[in-house]
Amino acid sequence: MSDNGAFDIKEILSLLPHRYPFLLVDKVVACDHKTSIHAVKNVSVNEPIFTGHFPENPIFPGVLILEALAQAAGLLGFKITSSKPGSNDLYLFAGIDNARFKRQVLPGDTLNLHVTFEKERRGIWVFKGTADVDGELACSCDIICARREV
Repeated sequence: MSDNGAFDIKEILSLLPHRYPFLLVDKVVACDHKTSIHAVKNVSVNEPIFTGHFPENPIFPGVLILEALAQAAGLLGFKITSSKPGSNDLYLFAGIDNARFKRQVLPGDTLNLHVTFEKERRGIWVFKGTADVDGELACSCDIICARREV
């Protein structure tokens, strides 16, 4: 881990249960372990989703942008609670509010995922998320997660 809280794919894999092709966070650029995380998803034309969405005009689906933001929120949740890899904690996607899409995300784009922790109440966590490409907003939303032990 670096001074800015960055971590690599090995630590991501130790915290999230997701695996290829559904792991949508490639690295964490910065994380303060309290309120915010900046993660990255590199969008490649080789991803299986592009065989059907859409073969002649590949566009990364909005629902997968939301999932990438939710995965970044889960990583932030693990850091806020100082959960150790292999713990029994799981962050489940419980809801999405105010989702807006402003720009298409295309193969070759680097999707910057910015998530901030807003509040927690009785195991329900609320985060704000934005995704951008080269500083241009692609998506914004409010993410609701439920923390559960498994």
